[in-house]
Formats: sequence, C-alpha cells, structure tokens
Amino acid sequence: MSLSPTPIPAEQHDAPLNDQPLEQESQIMVASQWKLMWWKLRRHKLAMISGVIVILFYLVALFAEFLQVKPADEYAANYTYAPPQPLHLIDTSSGTTQIGLYVSGYKVTIDSFSLRRTFVVDPTQKIPVQFFVKGWEYKLFGLIPSDIHVIGPVNPSDPLYLMGADSVGRDLWSKMVGGTRISMSIGLIGVAISLVLGILLGGISGYFGGAIDNIIQRIIEFLRSLPTIPLWMSLAAALPLTWPPLAIYFGITLILSFIGWTGLARVVRGRFLSLREEDFVLAARLDGHSQLEIIFQHMVPSFLSHIIASITLSIPGMILSETALSFLGLGLRPPVVSWGVLLQDAQNIRSVSTAPWLLIPGLAVVLAVLSLNFFGDGLRDAADPYAR
Repeated sequence: MSLSPTPIPAEQHDAPLNDQPLEQESQIMVASQWKLMWWKLRRHKLAMISGVIVILFYLVALFAEFLQVKPADEYAANYTYAPPQPLHLIDTSSGTTQIGLYVSGYKVTIDSFSLRRTFVVDPTQKIPVQFFVKGWEYKLFGLIPSDIHVIGPVNPSDPLYLMGADSVGRDLWSKMVGGTRISMSIGLIGVAISLVLGILLGGISGYFGGAIDNIIQRIIEFLRSLPTIPLWMSLAAALPLTWPPLAIYFGITLILSFIGWTGLARVVRGRFLSLREEDFVLAARLDGHSQLEIIFQHMVPSFLSHIIASITLSIPGMILSETALSFLGLGLRPPVVSWGVLLQDAQNIRSVSTAPWLLIPGLAVVLAVLSLNFFGDGLRDAADPYAR
C-alpha cells in the first residue's frame, strides 16, 4: 500500500510567503536605532502625553512676550490682589444671546472687619477681549520688533487679569509666562553643563582607572558628602548683591551644575568599567582610534538609555533646586522672574488667604516636573528597543 502525499488546498498555493508578522520583523531588523526608539515611545501613551506638555512649556518659554498680556514688571496700585477674571464667550444678561469674548470688570468693596479694600468681579461690567491685539512693544526672539499679543482687551486701559494680580497689581499670568522661560531654561543649561562634566570626568575615571580614578572619585565623594541645602545656600549667598540679574542667573546655573554632575559621573564610570574590556573597544583600539574617539563614538552610545534617563530626571531636579533657592530668597532676585521668585509672594498665610491664586506657580512647577519625569521614563524604556 503506497502512501500518497496529502493534497495542499488550492487557497494555500497563493498564500504570500512574507506575511505581516514576517514583514514587520524584517522592518525591525533593518531599522535604525532612533527609529526603533520612536516606534517603542509611541506605544507609551503617558510618555507621549507628557512629551506634548513638555513641548508646550518650552513653546511658552520661546514665545513669552507674545503670550503676555502686559509687561511682567508693570504694576497698577489700583488693582492690588485683584482676583482672576474668567473668560466668557456667550452673554445672556441682556435677555438676548450675544456671542463675543469678554471678561467681567471689578467693583471695590470694603471689608467691615479689617476695613481693607478688596476687589470683587462684577458681572454687570463687560470688558471686550480679542485675540491678536496690539499692545506694548517687544522683540520676538530678541530680534524681531512686534507689538502683537495673543490676547488682550480691546481698550488697552481696561484691566485684564486672567490669573489675578499680586500685592502691587502686577499680572500673574504675564509673570508666570515670563517665569517659564527662566525656570525651564535653567534646567536645560544646567543639565547640559552637568552632562559634559559627568560624561567627561566619569568616562576618564572608568576608562583609565588608577590614580586618575582615585582622584576623581575622592572629589565626587567629597561633594556628595556635603549637605545639599546648606551648600546651595552658602554658594548662592556668596553671589554679590551688586551683580546684574543676568549674571545672577548664570551664577545660579553654574552652582546647580557644579553640584549635579556627580551622580551621572558615577553611572558613566560604572558602565565604562564594564565596557572597556569588551571586544568592540579592543577592536576600536587596534583600529587606531584615539582615546576620546573610543569614549565618545563607541562606548558612550552603547549605554544611551542610562544617559537619557539621567538627563531627563536631572532637569526636574534643576528646576526644583532653582525654585527652592529663589523661594528662600537665595536664588534669583527681582526683577528677574522665575517660578521660585513668584512663590515668594505666597510665603505668609495672610497673602495666601487674601489671594490664593498666588499659589498657581506652584502648580506649574508640579506639572512641569511630573511631565519631565514621565517623559524621561518613556525615553529610558524606548532607548532599549529590543527589550521584550
């Protein structure tokens, strides 16, 4: 009895050899590292949302003057502690429906107990508001002269305090937008300096070892043994009071960078100790590459995920450090505006009870730090795209 082969159904003769899973696998095998990182990052929904929030923060910092209603240092004593004015689109107070952007005006009341003058939003007063209105002049990006602002009152003399006013009648919204530029950029600049110092000194320490490693590690241990807050306070207090605001800004940035590079240097040193005996490092050395080329072209890219995680988690630390120093009065000082400087107005309970909107800059700090942390977690996971 002969065994005949099992006939193959006709529909299987025409089945493609490279079905969808095989096609996807072939694309993964030939994709670049950055494309693999992007594919995996897209699947991390929380990281993508946080990344959009971080981009919005930096866009606000970039277009600060365009988004401000009035200059951050412009004060109006007639509107001290004025409450926020919510935006309205539909007006039905007159019995007919009218569509148009407006805010309610203010009326003054006298507290019978403290005999203090307070402002209350008066719904009977209507202040028309428009987008892309002309206002005070500024230079966009410091180069392009302009007087167009994203929102403002039709009559420039009318009050518009979207987030309320402070103790001298300055617009909190305009101050927060201006402070975003300082607080978010000090994180980038500080981390950039810490990144260079951490990779350079940590790489030299782990790659060469010996006496150089001992010297660098003793310096790191000395810096890490110092109490952080007293060290910040002493270094910040050492800045002369006569320095201009820009010099104080860069001084605070250098102080934060001087303290923040040690953690990254330890991570880089540990990775270099494990990588310097690998075959690809030996091959690069035999191929005639210099020591710096081996460090920056071969060893550093091999642990990119650790560097990304350290960078993204260091930026929130820089922002919180600047906020804490400025809140204590040892960091940036007026007329420089940052989130920490703005929170100085909320140091006493009387101000907070009178104007609770002065705590809004604290919410901006929390949102920025959480977004950077979540985005950093997503980047760290995406930097290892072959992990299952």
